[in-house]
Amino acid sequence: MTQQPTTWIVVGLGNPGERYAGTRHNIGAMVTDVLVEQARSRWKQSKKTRSDICQTHWEGASVVLARPHSFMNESGGPISSLLKFFSATEQSLIVIHDELDLPLGALRIKQGGGDNGHNGLRSTRSSLGTGEFIRLRVGIGRPPGQQDTADFVLRAFPAAQRNDVSQIIDQAAIAAHEIVSRGVAAAQNEFNRTVDGVSDREG
Repeated sequence: MTQQPTTWIVVGLGNPGERYAGTRHNIGAMVTDVLVEQARSRWKQSKKTRSDICQTHWEGASVVLARPHSFMNESGGPISSLLKFFSATEQSLIVIHDELDLPLGALRIKQGGGDNGHNGLRSTRSSLGTGEFIRLRVGIGRPPGQQDTADFVLRAFPAAQRNDVSQIIDQAAIAAHEIVSRGVAAAQNEFNRTVDGVSDREG
C-alpha cells in the first residue's frame, strides 16, 4: 500500500497584484482562492516561503494552499521554499495552472512531464530539479485569429464566459480534493475526459 504524504502543498500559479487578477494566466490562483474560501479561512503572508499560504485539512490530510508572491516565470523559488519549509516532496505537490492546449472547460491531471512552454512550470522544474510533481491543468483555449498568445493569457475572461469560468474553477477545486483524498489515478479517471476531441497531451 502506497504511503500517503504527511503534508500536501497545493499551489495556484498566477501573477501577483490587482492588474493581473481575473486574467486567464491567473486561473490557477483563482482555484486556490476558492479553496481558501471553502476552508472558511483566509490567506496569510509567509515571508519565509515568499507566498500567501493557508493551512487546512482535507479528510484528515494536512494541506497547505499557496499562492506565490513572485511573477509566473519565477514561481519555482517560492515553490521550492514551500517544500523545504513544510518538509514536503514533489510527490505531494499539486501545481494548478492555465493550459492553452486544452479548450475552456477541460481539466487534466498529470504527474510528471515537461513544461509544454508554460513559464511557471519551467521555473518550477528548474528550481526543484525534477518535473515529477502533480499538475492540475485548467483549459483556457487558444487565442482566436492572430491574437498574440501573451496578450491573450494576460487579459481577463470576457463577460460572456464568466459563468462558465466560475463552474470550471469549482470543478478544479473538486479535482484537487480528489487527488488528495483518492490519489492521482482515481482523480485522472474522474476528470481526464476528452472534451471536443481533445485528449491528454504532454505538459
